[in-house]
Amino acid sequence: MNKYINSSITEQRKILAAFDAKTIRVYQAYSDRIADEALKLGTFGSCFKMDRMTWIKPSFLWMMYRAGWGIKPGQERILAIDIDRSGFNTILANAILASFNAKTYSSHDEWKSKLQNSLVRCQWDPDRNIYGAPIDRRAIQLGIRGDMVKRYVNEWIVKISDITSEVGQWRMEIANGSCDISHLPKEIEYYVNSDIKQILGM
Repeated sequence: MNKYINSSITEQRKILAAFDAKTIRVYQAYSDRIADEALKLGTFGSCFKMDRMTWIKPSFLWMMYRAGWGIKPGQERILAIDIDRSGFNTILANAILASFNAKTYSSHDEWKSKLQNSLVRCQWDPDRNIYGAPIDRRAIQLGIRGDMVKRYVNEWIVKISDITSEVGQWRMEIANGSCDISHLPKEIEYYVNSDIKQILGM
């Protein structure tokens, strides 16, 4: 399918996440070196490349799909990162869709120009079940760079938790058919206003 064709399945686009009144949880996967430093500092340190785009994912199962449940090289450590909701909302408000959407942008040229200059890239991909198969809804992932990465690291991260051991246990349970999905992280819809929905192509 041409990536510039606008998708009509916008009703599948919801932000599902674990959150409370102050923070929302996103997931990232890294090597031991980056993870150990982040856990020690409570945020990312010198091992983390600030000059690169980094992707944050509210969907636990999408993160598991991307990281192979912690067995892909360089993604062995699964970090659950609680960030300030106002920071997360700032990220959403500055997002540009990774694919052209005619309901959001007046022209392909406008979208392309904004995408090239944006500090936040929003991508919607098929969410996954515990076996990695696509399911009938979209999961959001947000790529941040430049000043957004600096604010993420220096201002918005509230807590970093290492859930690698839990992920390993769930991976084994899935392999032997004993996984109880009710024990996985619980995610509900994170509601956003109409302006943000327009920005995100929801």
